[in-house]
Amino acid sequence: MRKRYESYLAFVLNTQESEVKIESVPVACEYPDVFPEELPGLPPVREVEFGIELVLRTTPISIAPYRMGPLELKELKVQLKELTDKVFARPSYSPWGAPVLFVKKEDGSMRLCIDYRQLNKVTVKNKYPLPMIDGLFDQLKGATVFSKTDLRFDYYQLRVKEQDVPKTAFRTRYDHYEFLVMSFGLTNAPAIFMDLMNRVFRSYLDKFVVVFIDDILIYSQDESDHAEHLRVILRTLRDTQLYAKFSKSEFWLREVGFLGHIMSGDGIRVDPSKISAIVEWNQQEMCQKSEAFWAERGTTDGS
Repeated sequence: MRKRYESYLAFVLNTQESEVKIESVPVACEYPDVFPEELPGLPPVREVEFGIELVLRTTPISIAPYRMGPLELKELKVQLKELTDKVFARPSYSPWGAPVLFVKKEDGSMRLCIDYRQLNKVTVKNKYPLPMIDGLFDQLKGATVFSKTDLRFDYYQLRVKEQDVPKTAFRTRYDHYEFLVMSFGLTNAPAIFMDLMNRVFRSYLDKFVVVFIDDILIYSQDESDHAEHLRVILRTLRDTQLYAKFSKSEFWLREVGFLGHIMSGDGIRVDPSKISAIVEWNQQEMCQKSEAFWAERGTTDGS
């Protein structure tokens, strides 16, 4: 068995730039249902649900929809249909209503974003601490084999508490909707999802898995252990109906990038590409772009 995994390690390292099929990946090939192309629909009721606690004497906030161009309106119809078909969102009669806008992703596609800034201002902040990234790596000493994955539309895999669903409402030119799953842009969302992941993987943390929100790193001292560790994590994802994205996963690596660091049998170091990105970042330019972005839509933090 050791020889089989060693040969695959060499194969992966030489073909990272080419497309790898799940059928060819040891252990992962046993769990194709964990890596669907799309989420199957509304997630199950979990131990953790997303809630929105408001500061005292808060009244519902409703803001008129932002203007959109013809292409954005066309895309809006498509994405609203996807959300309602999957039952991630439903028509709403809530007195709450946040505006929506599109942000272009690196691949040129458009991400629908809900401007929850006003809701976030009146939301009681969750005290659940996100872990310090450096502290997550303390247990990796001696690890030589790594796999990593992250969840597909992670927030959509967690329900909103029924009594808080109306607070997630958003307004569009076509209708008024509310989320049944945790939406991107809500304060406390990262902390709540981190809580869920810690509960799901509690038995394996600091043994052979590192979790940071939706990012999962499996590490082992040898190939035989890694086969078992990888199988345990994928089985846990299957049992809890949490779904990962195969295209963003890497398996059976001797060296892996994770949360801005490079890990290998030689130790852990900061990813040099992240350092150069910080050095080259022009803060003033970014601030100007941000101001122009919101000015174009006729909104500010006080709107």
